[in-house]
Amino acid sequence: MKSFNALVPKDGGVTLAARGAAYGGDPRQTLDIYVPSRPATSGPRPVIVFIYGGSWQSGSKDGYGFAARALAARGFVVAVPDYRLVPAVRFPGFVEDCAAAVRWVRANAGRWGGDGGRIVLIGHSAGAYNAAMLALDPRFLGADRAAVRGFVGLAGPYDFLPLDGPASRAAFGQAPDLPQTQPVTHASADDPPVLLLHGAKDDTVFPRNSRALAARLTAAGVRAEVRLYPNLGHIGIVTALATPFRGRAPVLADAARFADEVTRR
Repeated sequence: MKSFNALVPKDGGVTLAARGAAYGGDPRQTLDIYVPSRPATSGPRPVIVFIYGGSWQSGSKDGYGFAARALAARGFVVAVPDYRLVPAVRFPGFVEDCAAAVRWVRANAGRWGGDGGRIVLIGHSAGAYNAAMLALDPRFLGADRAAVRGFVGLAGPYDFLPLDGPASRAAFGQAPDLPQTQPVTHASADDPPVLLLHGAKDDTVFPRNSRALAARLTAAGVRAEVRLYPNLGHIGIVTALATPFRGRAPVLADAARFADEVTRR
């Protein structure tokens, strides 16, 4: 996404407040912080942690400035972490890195006017998987999960057994208990509200993943909504956050509205 990011017009009124802040000791364990340029008028701002995808094998925070700027322009402090990838780590290593990033953001958001007690996780594709595990499986965030007010998944894989592709086998094939790797397994009554966005034309991660997770959460009594966009595929749902493509589907408006609702004091 790096070349795409360079070509997309930037949302105005947003500052890259921190680049490459370390949340761990590995070179991949760094994050960027984007903030609205205008001063806050009603106290600390809610925080979004945006986790990009790439089949757990590729990706860089540098390619997702367009997404961070789009969300920060809506009034949020936005963090975009890098995390270790396959083959350097396998499950649960990449989720553990994202958990460490969230804990760091919770502890440090106040430095940029953010409220570390009001965090929304947003992820695309494999990043939506990582974010879902943080939101639903208490093993990863522990007590810090209380700060997660909601989760927005863009085209995420949440129910993908049996492992049927090289990327998922490389990332999860060594896990001793495969059902425990699935977000649907961890749906329970104490989970935060969830908004699952999916392109109806997605043939990389099929929309049934979002439907399955929403059904499991709804059965547990959790607010869970699925929104399908008829003309979007797997990549189109994330590029719809960018200025030139927002007319294709209201992905940004839907995600920002949800994040605002669940973080209101």
